[in-house]
Amino acid sequence: MTPTTAPPTTASPPANRRTGPPPVRRARRRSAALGLVAWIAGIGFCLPALWMLLTSFHSEADAATNPPSLAASLTLDGYRSFFGGSGGPTPWPPLVNSLSASVFSTVLVLLLALPAAYALSIRRVRKWTDVMFFFLSTKMLPVVAGLLPVYLFAKNTGLLDNVWLLVLLYTSMNLPIAVWMMQSFLADVPVSIIEAAQVDGARLPTVLARVVAPVAGPGIAATALICFIFSWNELLFARVLTGVVAQTAPVYLTTFVTSQGLFLAQLCAAAVVVSLPVLAAGYAAQDKLVQGLSLGAVK
Repeated sequence: MTPTTAPPTTASPPANRRTGPPPVRRARRRSAALGLVAWIAGIGFCLPALWMLLTSFHSEADAATNPPSLAASLTLDGYRSFFGGSGGPTPWPPLVNSLSASVFSTVLVLLLALPAAYALSIRRVRKWTDVMFFFLSTKMLPVVAGLLPVYLFAKNTGLLDNVWLLVLLYTSMNLPIAVWMMQSFLADVPVSIIEAAQVDGARLPTVLARVVAPVAGPGIAATALICFIFSWNELLFARVLTGVVAQTAPVYLTTFVTSQGLFLAQLCAAAVVVSLPVLAAGYAAQDKLVQGLSLGAVK
C-alpha cells in the first residue's frame, strides 16, 4: 500500500499576536507627538516676549488700545524716547551701572567659588556636607528680612547710592548658588590629572587655573551666566540702596510707571533693550550652558 500523505495545513496565527503598527512606527509617532507638544509649549513661553517686542514698535495710542491691534503701524518712537530722543533722561548711566555691578560681582563669585568648590569636591574638608548645608541655609532668609540691616550698614558707612555696595551684595547673594553648582561640576574632574600636575610641581593656583578650570569650563560658564542674570535682574536692593548715581537698569524701568499714566510702548522698548545683554550672553554661551546645566551629559 502506498502511504497516504496528509494535505498541508496552514499554521493559524497565535491568538495573542499583535496586529498594531510595528514598534519603529509607534516610536516615530510618539516622538513626533512629543516634539509637537514641546513646540507648542515653547511658543507659549515665548509669546509674552514676542508680544512685548511687537508692542515696543507701536505708538502709544496703538499700544493702549483694548483689545490690542496686531495690524497697527510700526514705529521706532518708543526706542527714540527711551534713548532720550525727545529730550528725556538718557538710559546709559543705569545700563553702565547694571553692567558694572553684574560683571564685577560675577568675577568675584567665580574667584571665590572655584577654590571653595575644589575643597568641597576634590580635596574634601572634614564635614563638607555641613559646609554645603551652611551655604544652602544662607538662601533660606527672605531678602526683605535683610533689607533694613543692609540699609543701616550702608547709611552708617557712607555707601548709599554706590555701585560697589551692589557689587558686594550681589557677590554675597550669588556665592552660595555658585558653590553648590561648581561643587557638582568639579566632582566629575578626574583626580588623576590633578595628581599628575602636582607631581610636575604645579601649585594650587596653577592647578585651578590650568587644569581644573579648562576641564570644568562648561560648568563654570553656566555658573557665571546664572550669576550674571541674577545680578542684572535684581531690583529690591537696587531700588532701596541707590538713588541717581548708582541707579541700575531695572530701577530705571520703574520710572516709566508714573502717576501721569503708563507709557506702554516706551516701557516695552526699554524692557527689550534691558533684556538684550542677558539674551546675548545666553546665546553666546548656549552650548556651555546646556553642558553645564546637564552636568556634562549633553555633548
